[in-house]
Amino acid sequence: QVQLVESGGGLVQAGGSLRLSCATSGITFSSYVMGWFRQAPGKEREFVGSISWRLDSTYYADSVKGRFSIFGDNAKNTMYLQMNRLKPEDTAVYYCAADPQFTTTPIYWGQGTQVTVSA
Repeated sequence: QVQLVESGGGLVQAGGSLRLSCATSGITFSSYVMGWFRQAPGKEREFVGSISWRLDSTYYADSVKGRFSIFGDNAKNTMYLQMNRLKPEDTAVYYCAADPQFTTTPIYWGQGTQVTVSA
């Protein structure tokens, strides 16, 4: 059974930092493209970034490029999203996801973790 479990969300002031974690089980972590998505109230879910260990590459949405970074620990089957210089518009539920290929509709999803950035 595949499980993705996010943690690390919370309330932070604008300009602050948070690190989200996505612990996985049931998949060969390093063989998947792992991604982060977010959904703000009243908005559609959007892509934040992704990482592929197989291709040794990362991709980021323009809105977070230079502020967010994705990295992982293969030994722990865990992916992280380091978020710096947070803005109120980063407020959303953040989801991690996994798929064998890069896609905006991954087959496996976590339950989400709330990130709230106050002005």
